[in-house]
Amino acid sequence: MTDLIETVVENREMVQPQHSNMLEVAHGGNVMKWMDEVGAMSAMRFAGETCVTARVNRMNFERPIPVGDTAYITAYVYEAGTSSVKVRLVTEREDLRTREREKTTESYFVYVAIDEDNTPTTVPELTVSTDEEKRLQEEAIAGENGES
Repeated sequence: MTDLIETVVENREMVQPQHSNMLEVAHGGNVMKWMDEVGAMSAMRFAGETCVTARVNRMNFERPIPVGDTAYITAYVYEAGTSSVKVRLVTEREDLRTREREKTTESYFVYVAIDEDNTPTTVPELTVSTDEEKRLQEEAIAGENGES
């Protein structure tokens, strides 16, 4: 069994000109790639196995991330099935000089744990013990259902 809080992974990507579109903000495809990588890290930390992307449930781009800012990505597992792992991902635009952050993107990814033969394999049970873990799980479930 793994506690939800143990699955939290945070990462930053500096938005460089090569990551941008003609408006000089992060290209959505790059943001999605970064989110997928961080989400997979969270899923693998939980499962103890290699995890591959099975589905993306909603990808809401709420505001851009300008060149020079960072994409601050937070991921955590909020539900698990037999071999599947649901991960909530939130990206924030961060100005490192001022430490100002604002949410830019939110999504819910499903990963599948696989073994050495690339066959789905079982994952442990997710435990939600603390009030903070319960809050994070409730936020994720509400957001996945379009209630956020």
